[in-house]
Amino acid sequence: METKTKKGFDAVKFAREQKDKLSAELAKMTKEEIIAYFKKVRMESRLKPSS
Repeated sequence: METKTKKGFDAVKFAREQKDKLSAELAKMTKEEIIAYFKKVRMESRLKPSS
């Protein structure tokens, strides 16, 4: 007998939605705009590398 639990958060669904959203944004940009976008995101990132 299997017990099934209800998912509160579907990580795979969330990741796919984020990937699709980013792909739609990047499709409208030039190569230079994409590079600038990722530089901006990297600078605004809350995660800092440990040293």
